[in-house]
Amino acid sequence: MDRTRLAEPERAEQPRRKPGGVAVTALLLLAAFGFLAWAALPLAGLDTNRYTVGLVALTQYAALTGIVLTLLGLLLRRWLTALVVGLVTVALVLFVAPRAIPDTTPAQGVPLRVLSLNTYVGGADAAQLVGLVRQSRVDVLSLQELTPEMVSALDAAGLAGELPYRVFQAGPKADGSGLASRYPLRELSLVPKTTLAQPSARVDLPGAQDVEFVAVHPLYPMGRDTTEVWARDLAALPAPPEDDTPRVLAGDFNATLDHTRLKYLIGRGYTDAAAATGGGLHPTWPGPGSWFPPPVTIDHVLTSAGVAPQSYRTFDVAGADHRAIFVELVITG
Repeated sequence: MDRTRLAEPERAEQPRRKPGGVAVTALLLLAAFGFLAWAALPLAGLDTNRYTVGLVALTQYAALTGIVLTLLGLLLRRWLTALVVGLVTVALVLFVAPRAIPDTTPAQGVPLRVLSLNTYVGGADAAQLVGLVRQSRVDVLSLQELTPEMVSALDAAGLAGELPYRVFQAGPKADGSGLASRYPLRELSLVPKTTLAQPSARVDLPGAQDVEFVAVHPLYPMGRDTTEVWARDLAALPAPPEDDTPRVLAGDFNATLDHTRLKYLIGRGYTDAAAATGGGLHPTWPGPGSWFPPPVTIDHVLTSAGVAPQSYRTFDVAGADHRAIFVELVITG
């Protein structure tokens, strides 16, 4: 009798298991939820305490984190997680990336070269700073954490020979700020009294058009009870003039372009000179050689209508915990 082999029933194809199993899925979801909460802070304006203020300062790093998580989701075949994280990452990149794209055109008018530095309670190298003023042909210098000892060191280094006019409100520790200028200054009161000095002045430029200037330094927001004070100090900064007077705000804002209060101020009619010239992601704090906390951009030059940013650079100054920021402007108004 012929033997016939009974055909074996075909085995149903087993679904491919995703790499890592449940444990990896749980870890990836936990990281994704953390990332989504982080991303929501700047997008929804939720920087209301020192912890969220700190996280918002790191928004550009949130975008990098989102890229890594999206790639991990794709590699591990967690498609929904990769999709959600990827979409939010795209939103963050679109939010941050324009700061690195120049959006300026050559302008005609009176040139104004501006330098700003937080001197780290007067610890910056005065001779190097004056050398930088001389080398860059600075017209207006904004100084924060300006101590009486720093003023003496700057004078000994020859600052008055370069910038003979000044409105200095020197003070102990971080209290003082000041403006020094190549052109005559007339002190103004554009900012009401704040925790740290934020002096202002009118710069008498050559020709008919003058410019108003504010040395900016709101209180550091990361202390136990300083976030609300920081917010009030930022809110005290003046809106752009309603007339045609050009105005410049320069200094250590203790805020990135992602913080709600600085976004609100800029939204009233200012331009961030670094972002306009493609330098908006260049970190200014902490200074050279320090990588914790991660470097962020908290020093700014804001300009009103009638002031056109042309170029932007940062410089390391020995003894300072911030980088100096240098901006070339043209007063067109």
